[in-house]
Amino acid sequence: MASLPVWYGCDWPSGRIVAELPSLSASGPLSRRLGTFTTLSLSLDLGAQSPGWVAATQEGRALLVACIDDVPMWAGVVLPRDRGSARTASLTATTPEGYLARRYTPDLAFTGSDLSSIAAGVLATVQPTVPCLDIASTPTGMVDDRIYRDSDDKTVSAALGELMALDGGPEWTIDPVWAPSRTGFRLTARIAPRIGSVSAMPTAVFDFPGPVTVYAEKSSYESGQGATVVRATGAGEGDTRAVSATLTSPLVAAGWPVYEYRWSPGSDITDSSVLDSHAAAALALLQSGASTWSLTASVAEAPALGSEWQLGDAVRLLVQPGTSFGHPDGADVTARCWAWELDPAAGTVAPILVEGT
Repeated sequence: MASLPVWYGCDWPSGRIVAELPSLSASGPLSRRLGTFTTLSLSLDLGAQSPGWVAATQEGRALLVACIDDVPMWAGVVLPRDRGSARTASLTATTPEGYLARRYTPDLAFTGSDLSSIAAGVLATVQPTVPCLDIASTPTGMVDDRIYRDSDDKTVSAALGELMALDGGPEWTIDPVWAPSRTGFRLTARIAPRIGSVSAMPTAVFDFPGPVTVYAEKSSYESGQGATVVRATGAGEGDTRAVSATLTSPLVAAGWPVYEYRWSPGSDITDSSVLDSHAAAALALLQSGASTWSLTASVAEAPALGSEWQLGDAVRLLVQPGTSFGHPDGADVTARCWAWELDPAAGTVAPILVEGT
């Protein structure tokens, strides 16, 4: 069974520890996802809590950090907090990625800039008011021109999401780490062509039967999950609307049906070349359909999260022949961990693996 988290209530956005919260417990697993936020409901036993808990859990001002074996694994900003005559207070916290949906891009212009540099430049506008935020950026090798206007009311998270959705665009996530002084925590925003390590033969192998107690494959060609012809649209209406080229998968020539998909990656995009990039990225993902593998494994027996694998890494699921009704001949899948859930109380870890990313 995994060690139970040690919870800290910190000042947001400085990251300074206000109080340790020994009676704080999560109602579900800790979870992380690439390029977006997760939320967590928690309960605080006020009868067993030490002084300082009020400031350490203040809605809008507190950052909760969970450490397992002294490693920061999860952080979230407290948004609602309910308390009263009852012995317990209820909290809900959202990972820092969610905070970026509450911040808007100012007037910015980038010319011939690497896509990671654009993402870092957009995110840097938040830093003056979030002093615990650091940015680590790795170039993508793809350059572009971008203009952001305050009047467009585009959130920082939306801007980062649009860049991530481009063909060759950067992925991003925000990790909690100890501050060098150990009096608080820093938040490191990682921006890179790929978050994590991608290998055809990953060292982290999950076996079924074995550490993996249950797994499932979800495959879909529903709308938005699969398509062989795509077109991206942008700003404007009718004949003046910006559109991408219509891209067709080679699968159509090989006999596949035509499944069309049209969408707007950004209503303010006026450059057709940007829309072409969105369309190319979408076709690469959609033409084979969506295939996601979920699994639940014993923390004590599975490869260790944080040391042997982490968010964005490629991991391997090995299903032995004759052990699964859904895959009677077995399965050998290597896919990226797009998200994970960790339940220390249950002693389980559950990576979500997405093929083709």
